[in-house]
Amino acid sequence: MSKILPDQEPLITYTHKMRSRYSETDRMGYVYHGHYLAYFEAARTEFIRETGYPYFALEEAGIMLPVLNAELQYMKPVKYDEVMKINVHVYSWPKVRFNTYYEIYNDADEGPFVTGKVELCFVDSVKRRPRKAPQNFLDDFKKYVHEHT
Repeated sequence: MSKILPDQEPLITYTHKMRSRYSETDRMGYVYHGHYLAYFEAARTEFIRETGYPYFALEEAGIMLPVLNAELQYMKPVKYDEVMKINVHVYSWPKVRFNTYYEIYNDADEGPFVTGKVELCFVDSVKRRPRKAPQNFLDDFKKYVHEHT
């Protein structure tokens, strides 16, 4: 099992589906390892959009959300043209840091193929300094969690 995921129930899990594309695979027909972070980002972006306060709203409010750290653990390869279910888990409320965790399964619920963690930080885009998550974001996030758990 994954050494990356916490041994507790998440606050919320969001699932994003996408299909692996030919251009993302190697000669063996497996998704090249470097693409999994992009898959995590696609799922995280859709998750944040679903909460009601999408990335572009953060940027318009002068807030960036850069990646501080990323970890991946590969268990088995995703193949070309496979539908992936990318689970985004959040285990703690965002503060200055926002930790997101991932599991990739296929449509038949086989897996996990890959697990991961991406640590993000709320940053003031003018001062370029870490800051607390904006209250509007937290309010929307908490409302989404309460409506979906």
